[in-house]
Order: sequence, then C-alpha cells, then structure tokens
Amino acid sequence: MKIRKIFVAPLVLSSLFLASCNEETTTEESEEMAIEYPTPVLDRELFFGNPEISSGQLSPDGKYISFLKEYDGIMNIWVKAFDEPFENAYPLTNSARPLAGYSWTVDGKYILYVKDNAGDENMNVFAVDPSEKIEGGVPESRNLTPMEDVTAQISHVSQNNPDMLMVGINDRDKAWHDLYKLTISTGKLEKVYENNDRITSYGFDWDDNLRLLYKTDEQGNTIMYHIENNELTPIYETSVTEQAAAINWNEDNSKFYLMTNKGDLDLMTLYLMDPLTQEMELIESDPEGKVDISNVVMDRNTRKLVYTSYTDDKTRYYWKDETRKEIYEYLVSEFPGREITFTSATDDYSKFLVAVTGDKYASESWFYNTETKELIHQYTPRPDLKEVEEHLAAMEPVTYPSSDGLMIPAYLTLPVGVEAKNLPTVILVHGGPKGPRDYWGYNSFVQFLANRGYAVLQPNFRASGGYGKKFMNAGDLQWGKLMQDDITWGVKYLVEQGIANEDKVAIMGGSYGGYATLAGLAFTPNVYACGVDIVGPSNIFTLLESIPAYWEAGRAFLHGMVGDPNTEEGKKLIEEASPLFSADKITKPLLVVQGANDPRVKKAEADQIVVALRDNGHDVSYILADDEGHGFRKPVNNMAMFAEIEKFLAGILGGRYQEDMPEDVAARLEEMRVDVNSVVYSEKGEPTYSSTLPEVSGELTAGEEELALNISVQDQSIDMTTNRTISQNGDNWTVVDKTSGPMGDIVDEVTYDAAYQPLSRTMVQGGQEIKAAYGTDQISIDMAGEVTDIEIKGVLLDMAPGFENILAMMSIPEEGIIATGVDFNTMKAKTIEVKLNGEEELDGIACFKIQIVDYYNESDVTDIWVNSESKEVVKIEQIVPAMNNAVMTITKSK
Repeated sequence: MKIRKIFVAPLVLSSLFLASCNEETTTEESEEMAIEYPTPVLDRELFFGNPEISSGQLSPDGKYISFLKEYDGIMNIWVKAFDEPFENAYPLTNSARPLAGYSWTVDGKYILYVKDNAGDENMNVFAVDPSEKIEGGVPESRNLTPMEDVTAQISHVSQNNPDMLMVGINDRDKAWHDLYKLTISTGKLEKVYENNDRITSYGFDWDDNLRLLYKTDEQGNTIMYHIENNELTPIYETSVTEQAAAINWNEDNSKFYLMTNKGDLDLMTLYLMDPLTQEMELIESDPEGKVDISNVVMDRNTRKLVYTSYTDDKTRYYWKDETRKEIYEYLVSEFPGREITFTSATDDYSKFLVAVTGDKYASESWFYNTETKELIHQYTPRPDLKEVEEHLAAMEPVTYPSSDGLMIPAYLTLPVGVEAKNLPTVILVHGGPKGPRDYWGYNSFVQFLANRGYAVLQPNFRASGGYGKKFMNAGDLQWGKLMQDDITWGVKYLVEQGIANEDKVAIMGGSYGGYATLAGLAFTPNVYACGVDIVGPSNIFTLLESIPAYWEAGRAFLHGMVGDPNTEEGKKLIEEASPLFSADKITKPLLVVQGANDPRVKKAEADQIVVALRDNGHDVSYILADDEGHGFRKPVNNMAMFAEIEKFLAGILGGRYQEDMPEDVAARLEEMRVDVNSVVYSEKGEPTYSSTLPEVSGELTAGEEELALNISVQDQSIDMTTNRTISQNGDNWTVVDKTSGPMGDIVDEVTYDAAYQPLSRTMVQGGQEIKAAYGTDQISIDMAGEVTDIEIKGVLLDMAPGFENILAMMSIPEEGIIATGVDFNTMKAKTIEVKLNGEEELDGIACFKIQIVDYYNESDVTDIWVNSESKEVVKIEQIVPAMNNAVMTITKSK
C-alpha cells in the first residue's frame, strides 16, 4: 500500500488571490480560509505506474489465459494455463514499446499484436506462438507486415479460416490502403484489391466475402457500394456531416445491419438493409430518445443480436438474448453500483472474463462459468489502489447551459471529505474533438487531481460524440468560439454554484483538450489561473499542413470543422481560432507537454507557442519526450509528466503534491525538461527558388559499381546492396540502381539529358511500377494508370539514382540552391535547399560536404561527403523522419 505524507501545507490561498483581496486581510483570516483535507496524498504510481496484470483474454477453448504484465519495465504479453496460478505464467513478448493491442487467433494457434515505433503510429502486425515457452527469454515474434512507414489495418478476421486475415496496407500509396489477404502461418501477403478509388473501408460478410466498399470523395461525402460478381453498385450515400456504417450481416448474409444518422435522423439508429433492393427495416433507436446507439453486439455462432447499448450519463443495455441477459443481471446483483463489461469469451460463450469497474473503485477481473455458475476472481490490475479506494472520489453527472442556451452534459468530481465550496478547480478537456466524449467511471487523471485537492469538471462540449448529429455538428467552425464557450460556461456554473474559487481555476487537456487549454488562456485570459497543454495544436494552419498522408480521406471533414485554408473565409476563421496568433494575450503560466514523434500534432505546434510566449516575456515551461508520440504510453514518462504537472498546479492553485519520486522518474523528468531559451522555430515564408542550376564541371563515368546501403533505426540494422550501372546513349545518360534487401528487389532507372536534367524515371518494387516523365514546368507521375501532375517551381533537383554524383560536379554558390524535389511516397512536390556545409576528413580523405534539407522540415536531412580532389562521392547519409528518424548510409563497397 502506498500512501504519502502531505508535503504541502493544507491549501492556503495563493499570493495571486491575496493580492486582489483587501490589503487589511490578516494572517489569521487567511488561515481560517484554508482547506483541510482528511485524505492522505496517494502515491502517483498508484494511478500511473504499470498495473500488475491487465488486459486478460481467454483462449478460444478456455484452456489458457493471456494478459499483459511487466517485462523489462514495459507491459508485455504473458500466458498461462487457466487452472495454474499466475506465478506460473511465462512471457511471449519483450517489446520496448507498449503494445497497441493484441488478440488470439480463432483457433488459438497464435496471438496477434500491433505496435508502432516510438509513437509514430506506423503500425505493423505481429504474430507469436503462445505454446512456445523459452527459459529466460521470449519466443521470436514474426512481423507479418514487415514494411517501413506503413500503417497496417486489420480489416477482417475470418471465423471460417483461422489462418487468414484481411489487412489494409498503405505501402503503394501512403494516403490509401490496398487490401491484402494475409496467411498468418507463412506470412504470405496477396493483394486482393488495389485502392485507386479513395476507398476508406472494406466490408465482409460472415463467409469472408467482400461485399461492401466505402469511398469518400474530395468533398467528404461517403458512398457505400455493394459488390456482386465484381460489379460495384452504389447503395447508400452520406454527406460529410453524417455517419453510416454496416455493423454485420444477418444469419443468411442476405441483409446487413446499418447504423446511420442520415437525413432527418438526429440520433444514430439501427436498420436492417437489403443491399439488392436498398430496402431498410427499422430495428431500433434510443427508447429514451436521448443519445446515439453506441454498441451492437452479435453472437458469432448464431449470427443473432445479443444486445444494443446507449450511453447517456451511464450505459443502458437492451438485451435480445435472454440467456445472456440473465448472466448480466446476475453479475449486476453481485456487484451493485458497478459497471459490468464482458471483456473476453470462449468460442462457445460458456466462459467469460468480466471487468468490474466503477467511478471510485479499483477495477477487478472475474471469471464466470455459465455451466457451473462459478464466479472466480482472477486478478486486480492495481491491488495497491484497491487497498486505499476509500480515498477515491465519486463522479457525478451534471448539466449546465452554454452561452447560447445549449445544455452541456459533464461530469463533476469533488475531493473526498471536504465541503464543496470555494475549491481550487481543474477543467479537464477531452480530445477529439468530433466524436470522442468523456464517460462515467474510474479515470486515473480525475482521481489523481481530486486526491491533490481539486474539483474536476469534464465538459462534453458541442462536437462531443454520442449526443446526436445536431450536437456534434454544432461544433463545426466553432473552435475557439461556441465550443470554447461550452467550457468557459462550465467554469461560470461552478463559480455560481459556489463550488469553484474563481481565482483558482486551471484548464488542462490533451490533443483538442490541449488546444482548448491554449484557447482558454488566449481568448479568455481572466478565467484561468494557469493551463496544462498536452500535445495540443497552437496553429491550425500548420496542423492541417502536417496531417499524416493516410488521413487524406478526412481532409474535407477537418476543413468542415475548422475552415478551409484554401479560401479567404477559411483562412480568416483559422487565424481567429489559432491561439498562436493571440499569444500576446496569454498572461497566465503555461506548461506544455509534447511527444517528439507525434504524427498528428507535430512538435512544431509546441515549439511555436513556447517561442511566442517566451519572446513575449510570459511564463512557459516545456517538457518533451523523444520516445513518445500523440500522448505518453511509457509509464516512466507518464510518471515524470504528472510529477511535473502536480507541482506546477500546486504552485499556482495551492493544491497538494508529492515531492519524492523514484530515481528513474526523476532522471527521466530532467531529460524531458526543455530550456525554453533553447527552443527555435523558424516560420519560413514562401521560398525564393533558384532560376538556374550551377554549371556542371565534368561528366558521369560509364560503368558498373556496387554500393553498400545500411538502414539503422532504433536497435535494428538492415544491410542491402545496390548494383549501379551508368551508360551513355548519345547525349543522354542512363543510371540504373538495382537494390536487393529483405523487402525484395527494387529497380530504379533514370535518364538524364546532356545538362543532367532528368527526362524520365521508372521505379519497380514488388511488381508495382511508377513512371515519371519530366517537362519544363511539371512532372507527370503514372502509378497503375493514375496520373498525377506536379508543378515545378524554379529549378528541379530530383534525388534520383546518380544525383549525388551530379551535385558533386556542380559549383554550388555560397548562398546555396532552392529547388523543387519530389516525394514519391505522397506524390507531392517538396522544396529542398542545397548548400555547402564545410570540410571534413573521412577515412583519411579530405572531403567537402553538401547538405540537402527539406525547406519545411529541417529534420529531413541528407549529407553527402565528396572527395575534394577527385570530386568522387565518398559517403551519403540521410535521416528519414517518416521512418522514425532512420539513418540511411550509402558507401562504395570495398
């Protein structure tokens, strides 16, 4: 049990408040206003350290149970026979990064899991054999999608062929996922459907037949197609402000269940649709008419509905299966006041793992056998928290009006044992914003803050999901406006109720919640005493410019929320809503938290606001994790972050905090702290492109050579060999690179004219071919018949085979060259800056260095070492941000 002493005196009003009070206020009067907390300060590790055991799953036959447990400090997969004690379990994985999820295959032969690299969200799918026990180690996991810079998505899990998955992979086109059939036992990938039509999702029936496709156009409208005999028939269309999705099929696969809020529907409603006739039968909408249908669960054996559910303040269930209803009602009777969730089941649904949770209770996992009626406790993820749960706080639903009268649902949690009067308060804003919402139940952030002495309000502002289409779309173009009012009026509500001390209110949140924090401090500077921004965007312009390629289908959706940056009206809206452009109005202290590898809200968003506040002389602190992305997942990072947050809040709001921390947490916090004076952000304007390239002195040398290529990322190193052939045909030159590596052979061929400008280029990998034709003002790229035209601004410098030898022969001016390059992953132009970068001796050879930098992304760097005397290229080193800052090195084979 971990209970800490109170290291800070009971809450005394801070100097910020005292300064605004009557100067004659005495020390005795201030002490009388102090708040006495009867609860102890609980160790932050109880909330944010690794659980002892979590995420349990039964094997399909019920003979084994898998779960997550620490291995080398990171939660990894373990397994044991069900009838054995947990002490007998053995590990299956040793990932240095927390996993994004795992599951058993239908036959129980494998456990599948997904993970990314340091938070970059480039997911691969892995398989491990749960029967393989390695003394003192773990069995080898197989990467089933062994590709760099892809986000693999599991589209369908077969109930008929346990060795088969359908996966979407964006290897050919970063913006769109092709569909592959994956054989788990061998790792064989077979392309089933090439996505050249903006397909966002694939739908299968119970018999593994591809029956539905979803396509999204550039305006954000989605069309659902039915596939019959390889012919596509449009059957259902929704606009960018509507939603619809097929949930599953009926018993004979003739009709599918459709959830939709199209047209006059406000709440998500369940129908049964015939894809041939498009006839729709109404199944159900919320019987209370309040919220969207939130879940539809089906029995995979009978193919019938088990239950539907709706989440208002809490979740309501509507049972269709009487047997399952009896089980649920029995469990509810055994655990009154708690939420019951079925987390895992055997194939025949005779055995279940059940999560028992509640707002002020440590969660528990129980096993229930429907045949024997046995209810057996399995594990408590946080047993130390269980011992002190009498100190946890209740979460209560509340509702209050916003500035325009719209009623805002929220949850209010008050510190235990104190009067709900004049309390320091934290407004905790959820992310999203469109779709996610806060829920009733145990929340580690909330309980941690309540234990430190704060009232905590979680507003489900307009645009939050689950409350109907009108409520969600009411947030469109309202960033920093009515959406922010929904939060601000929550503060007013608490102050009017006498609950919150209006001089001691903080705002805090992650992602959109981080944005709302910055917006709150910038647009309502007198409402909050301070703010904590966790991975929040500060400049919506740069946020939109940096979205991942595979978010392309949602671009119109994003523009609908914040404004279209391609229109004058949209630009005005975005500028008004971006806190960066009102940074001069932020006067209250701000703590910024960021993951360096965040692909959604990039580090530049944090850097910009930090620089702006620092340069305006305002109080800003900054912590940055170099091994995290959009939110922190490693326990040591979370612990360090919250140690900083609680100290920051206590210093301003006067709450309590835990001074001590483990050595590794203290050391990590020091590593994550950033000296704000060292932060640099250069907002580059439109570049001035070079009008001509420098003259080339010399010529390429015909012949063959072998190049050694190494890719190093994190703790992995991949070696490949490139065979290069250079030949001259009249005045033209042809360079062909053939590279052999673990991902197959790659052939890249380019033809240059006499002035060493590319005329054509062809790349072939895995049977896929890309052809590029170069004109004077544009490049035409043909990928599988789809032609993309890219404008050339200024001069062209394509990093094609042999380009480094051409650069080495150029007389690069001191001011450098700014040219158009091509990113063949995104099919877009990129602006590159080429400059000389000093001299250096390399392996005893005197060299000069040429550096190529992406004008808008300075972490994308290529260095070329050139023999000063012979002008031969000695070495190339490229940092590739898209591959988790992998370092690619090319040298001549010895």
